[in-house]
Amino acid sequence: MSENYQKVLNSERFKKLIKKRWTFSFFMLAVLFVVYYGYIFMIALNKDFVTKKVGVYTNVGIIMGVGVILAAWILTYVYVLWANNVYDKEVEEIKKEL
Repeated sequence: MSENYQKVLNSERFKKLIKKRWTFSFFMLAVLFVVYYGYIFMIALNKDFVTKKVGVYTNVGIIMGVGVILAAWILTYVYVLWANNVYDKEVEEIKKEL
């Protein structure tokens, strides 16, 4: 590995970028866990609420399941936006230093 790579790897800027990525990723993961396991716990602990009819053909559980899927899509969209607008730009700036 060349000296420039070692210099970048040991730089404070690179370490901050890695820390920022992990922080954002763990935050997104925590939100996903709350949404998903909240849904699972709701099914396990409050069956009467989840089986409550909404309209003719559906119930609260199905609507919540669709909400979990939509939440996963939204979280993916937010992550992609963040990665494209923040993370990738900083990576490109660091690459220019090489």
